[in-house]
Amino acid sequence: MDHFNLKDGVLHAEDVSLPAIAEAVGTPVYVYSTATIERHVEVFKAALADVESGPAGPLIAFAVKANPNRAVLATMANMGLGADVVSGGELLRARAAGMPADRIVFSGVGKTAEEMRLGLTEGIFQFNLESEPEAEMLAEVATAMGVRAPVAFRINPNVIAGTHAKISTGGSEDKFGVAYDRALAAYARATELPGLDIRGVAVHIGSQLTDLAPSRAAFEKIGTLIAELRAAGYSIATADLGGGLGVPYDPAKPVPPLPAAYGAMVSEVTKGWNVRLVFEPGRVIVGNAGVLLSRVIRVKQGVTDPFVIVDAAMNDLMRPSLYDAWHDIVQVSPTGTAMTANVVGPICESGDTFARKRVMDSVEPGDLVVFKTAGAYGATMANTYNSRALTPEVLVNGDQWAVVRARQPVEALIAADTLPPWI
Repeated sequence: MDHFNLKDGVLHAEDVSLPAIAEAVGTPVYVYSTATIERHVEVFKAALADVESGPAGPLIAFAVKANPNRAVLATMANMGLGADVVSGGELLRARAAGMPADRIVFSGVGKTAEEMRLGLTEGIFQFNLESEPEAEMLAEVATAMGVRAPVAFRINPNVIAGTHAKISTGGSEDKFGVAYDRALAAYARATELPGLDIRGVAVHIGSQLTDLAPSRAAFEKIGTLIAELRAAGYSIATADLGGGLGVPYDPAKPVPPLPAAYGAMVSEVTKGWNVRLVFEPGRVIVGNAGVLLSRVIRVKQGVTDPFVIVDAAMNDLMRPSLYDAWHDIVQVSPTGTAMTANVVGPICESGDTFARKRVMDSVEPGDLVVFKTAGAYGATMANTYNSRALTPEVLVNGDQWAVVRARQPVEALIAADTLPPWI
């Protein structure tokens, strides 16, 4: 569900017309709906209501990589969410948005000693270790600081998620985590290291999951591992089950499992684990809460189908180019007629293509269109290729709206370059 709807024939974000935003801010621009974010958080919380997770309840740590805008994070912080971070920069963003350090989990395969020091200084909830060498580095850092680091090992269960290869993270050949068969050895090695407080296990098999079966299989293996670790004398108090629940992009495809179905599966599989569960939802919270608003520059005749050239480009929304991902494309003021077209951006790459042979609302030069379900992995992956300014972001709340990241002037890009003394 989202809060982008037609009112008097014009697409609105909640109670704000998208043409009004385009007129004031220009295009392309990302637009987020507060009401949608809040509803998705509540739905996810409700889905976990019956999950056994100790007196503290489950920790919902939003995957900051999905959308790191500080206003978006602050909206979730106000609803009690923590953060899953994968860099020092994401950790600082989460803290700046008001997310308590004791609700922050630090994941990722490449944590540096500096990032470890930052996490320890802030007093985060847990480091999810992804290798034995990482455990050794963290032990050295923690010992030098005179503190103990709360840790879990991320286990790679060798479960194929059935998602796009570039966002699958639980297979044996993926770079993430400690191989399941090496888990006991990794924990044994960690107990030999000073400065580590071993408290749990973690798993995450991929993103945009559209079937619960792989997650169930991974969680069942983690349940077995928890029993084995406890039998070996380890005190396991937390289990981080990751994120990855998918959202609907293509309306012609089946809807992915709803959070309620996910919660029911988790409740069944984890019953009796006697741990505090941690979840890392990302796109399921913010995916449908955002759109990319763009204007048609021109319509160019093609050999078979016309090219609709818009002012958004692959640098603004990388998912179609990177993953061949589908985003529904709709007219802001639809006329009721349709066309078949190729939708492309202005970047000098054939990969700057959003859709081919797409049946869509008819458009003409100057019309506004939106790329739907763009609230996750949209603005966060944007770049300045072709010396294009980073896309601004707007947050809507009822009939109010605000720019929460201004468009970066191209002059600022140029000013960031410095000439060496010999030129």
